[in-house]
This record gives sequence, C-alpha cells and structure tokens, in this order.
Amino acid sequence: DGDNVRHGLNATPQILAERYGDEFAGRFGLGFGQQDREENIRRVGAVARLMCDAGLVTLTAFVSPYRSDRDAVRASMDVGDFIEVFVDAPLEVCESRDPKGLYRKARAGEIKDFTGISAPYEAPAAPELHLAAGSATPDELARSVIAHLEAAGKLS
Repeated sequence: DGDNVRHGLNATPQILAERYGDEFAGRFGLGFGQQDREENIRRVGAVARLMCDAGLVTLTAFVSPYRSDRDAVRASMDVGDFIEVFVDAPLEVCESRDPKGLYRKARAGEIKDFTGISAPYEAPAAPELHLAAGSATPDELARSVIAHLEAAGKLS
C-alpha cells in the first residue's frame, strides 16, 4: 500500500504524520457512496496538484473506483505529473490484506457501497504502471513503484 512506498522513499518517516484515506474522508464527512468517493478524489487531487506545483513528488494511495474521477485528476495535472498505478488485486487478496476488517463488515451489510462487494470498480484503461498484487508481496509492489518513479526521473 501507500505506506510501503512511503517507507521505501523515506527511511525515517516519523517526520510525516500518518494519515490514511478513511481518516481523510472521515474528517470531511465523507462515506463510501459514489458522490462521496468522487468528492474525496477531487479533494485529494486538488491537494496533490498544489504539492506538485510546489515542486514536491506527491504520492496518493486511495481506492478510486471510478475511471472518470481518475481521469479528471489527470486532466488537472501538468503532463507527466500524474502516474496512474493500477494495483490489480483479486478480491480474495484484498480481503486477506485487510487489517481493518472492512471487507468482512461490507459482506455483513455493515458498510454500504463498498468497492468490490456492493459497488463497482472500473479498472484503468491505460495505467502507466500495472501491478499484479496476487503474485507479489506489498513490499515487492512498493519496490516496483519506486523503480518506476526512478526510471521516470521523478526520484534522484
């Protein structure tokens, strides 16, 4: 996940506050419904754009189930600043790597509009990086992202 990549980029991550996507959304009154997900990605994209404009390499790791939302963020960025990474994970892999038990809650009906259970996921048409999560560990996937960023000249 995004934390694995962040730790690979920064060996001393204590200088960064650890905030996950659900905390970000929760602070602004957003849930799992389509409109809330769209608004969450729009906001995250706007913040990422500000950081990129300031010259920072910015990595966001969010469930973004709708292709149109990802395309809108891409369109708002300068060419080359948006690198879409598709972590192609079978549902059983997602469930096995779910420390918060969200998939279990979604299957029990406790969470509505949950991506992969009761809401759709639209795979990217042409991501810059396509990772097969079913055949690699999270650490291996993170190393692939870092290698791609280095090859793209985003990291020195």
